Amino acid sequence: MRVAILVYDGCMGAEVFGLSDVLLVANRLTRLRAPDAPAPFSVSIIGARAGQVRLAGGAQVAVDSPQPFDLLVVPAFDFNTIEEIDSILSVLDEEKSLIRRAVAQRRVASICGGSLLLADAGVLDGRRATTAWAFAGEMARRYPKVEVIPDAMLVRDGEIVTSGAFTAYGDFALQLIRDCVGTSLARAVGRLSLIDNNRHSQAPYLDARLSHRRYESFARAVSAWFEKRIGERYRLDALASAFNLSSRTLLRKFRAETGHSPLYILQDLRVERAKLLLETTTLSVAQVAAEVGYLDAVTFSRLFTRRTHLTPAAFRKRFQMADITVF
Repeated sequence: MRVAILVYDGCMGAEVFGLSDVLLVANRLTRLRAPDAPAPFSVSIIGARAGQVRLAGGAQVAVDSPQPFDLLVVPAFDFNTIEEIDSILSVLDEEKSLIRRAVAQRRVASICGGSLLLADAGVLDGRRATTAWAFAGEMARRYPKVEVIPDAMLVRDGEIVTSGAFTAYGDFALQLIRDCVGTSLARAVGRLSLIDNNRHSQAPYLDARLSHRRYESFARAVSAWFEKRIGERYRLDALASAFNLSSRTLLRKFRAETGHSPLYILQDLRVERAKLLLETTTLSVAQVAAEVGYLDAVTFSRLFTRRTHLTPAAFRKRFQMADITVF
């Protein structure tokens, strides 16, 4: 397969070269297993036009003009605030034109926020897609014709594949190897590269507190009020009284800003606090549940599993911090 990775000013270099190197490992292992076998992948680093490109972080790379390819991969671009997205996208018209031409004839994929560039080019309209969990909500707001799946690691819709946050280039690379060569090679590449072959969701990594900071001022204030009372029983009347609103007005205003009920957001915050406790303490699951406001550990575990796609015990096993001194 001829894989072309689209490089443009401000794009994330790790996603470009990480994908390229994982596919290089796949080629090397193929030759190691069968010396006469052809390499399954050829990778080119291209731009909308030939020349020098400055990556996010300042490194520069020379790129070729587009060559024939079977798959075009679009990495994310760097931005500091949501407000910067419009100005970045406004200067990528040549890249968007290349993406539209590629979708009409070939396969296209994105890594992380590269899906924003695909969406701005109009090629995701009427399709399912994912992106980095931290700005999935922003993508859904900007592009209402796109069905954004915020916790998916990979979403395939026709000939377009979108992938999750930053290091999802590894998940995408392994899936590409599975599709083009087979599961055995993908497993071997994953082991050699220390890439998890079993990451199917971004949900365990999601930090609701970061998402909530993007809310408008009223919803942020409610979230802050909840954080100080996270172990207390949820009472809509007490919440409404704290903000000098009727319960009906508060619900309407909160849903208009977030698309959710206050209870849903409180559950987000409780799950985030529970994650921290599971990662950093030896409290039992029942004790963690009590700390975040649940007397019934079974109810808590069901909520936690629904939100993270892992049971509390499985989450602790995967993410609990090891006591290791590096330096």
